[in-house]
Amino acid sequence: AGRFEGYTGVWIESDKSTARKICAMGVKCGRWVTMHGLALNVSNDLSFFNHIVPCGITDKAVTSIAQELGHSDVSKQVEERLLFHLSKLFGFIMLS
Repeated sequence: AGRFEGYTGVWIESDKSTARKICAMGVKCGRWVTMHGLALNVSNDLSFFNHIVPCGITDKAVTSIAQELGHSDVSKQVEERLLFHLSKLFGFIMLS
């Protein structure tokens, strides 16, 4: 996965015409506050994207980790890895 020139978010096969968006990311600055977030498609029902124009992009598909791997039991593994990497990046310790 990686960047796709001219588009926001994270893409699978970003160097091909079959590029698929797997994660939306955003940053907003206003009133002296910076907000950021991400929406990572892990194992969600992708059919809902047929009823909207995701991120205003009409000619590209949306995908999920489960769809790309071909199985849906990925949520716990994704949660653990994402929290691990975010804690390293932002220097915090996860408490349970």
